[in-house]
Amino acid sequence: MNDPTPALGLEKTPLSGQRIRDLRRRAGLTLQALSDQAGISVGFLSQVERDKGTPSLGTLAQLASALGVSIEYFIATPKANDSITRSQERERFAIADSSLQYERLSTDLPGGTLTSLMIHIPVGYSSELTSHAGEELIVLLEGTVRQTLGDSTFVLNAGDTLHFMGDTPHSFANIGDVPARMVWTGTSPRLIGQKRTRLSRD
Repeated sequence: MNDPTPALGLEKTPLSGQRIRDLRRRAGLTLQALSDQAGISVGFLSQVERDKGTPSLGTLAQLASALGVSIEYFIATPKANDSITRSQERERFAIADSSLQYERLSTDLPGGTLTSLMIHIPVGYSSELTSHAGEELIVLLEGTVRQTLGDSTFVLNAGDTLHFMGDTPHSFANIGDVPARMVWTGTSPRLIGQKRTRLSRD
């Protein structure tokens, strides 16, 4: 006998365990560490990452909170219009009191691993030496920048690019007499939870 109850037209939201695993690894967390922070069993988390288990919305919210992202990162379906950033509409911001200014080029693509920024570097600015997990690609659009990468130093001019792994100690400095502008793209952890100051456009 057929069930007389009509089937509901439900739209299923895809959830890839790969998204959770990639974000966990980028954050440097073990399965046990993430399970402890999210308050779920390590066995179930392992199943979710391998697409062998489906978490409830509440559990997914706990995982998102532990990983420092919104729940939409895992369940939202991107729309074509959301993939565009218009040059005159991008917000320019700074991190705390830094003299660097940024424009975000990448969008909040669910499951995405890339972040891309336009960085405006004032004359005389020198960054600190840093290293971290992730892959980086920079394209210098304007100005002259000295880039240190491990034991090597390069002078980059407009149009030059540099592609490297972020775990190599690196720093940069504007050594020209005009502000520099570069595009930075990487798989490093996104700028989450940072104090941002919105700046007015010229």
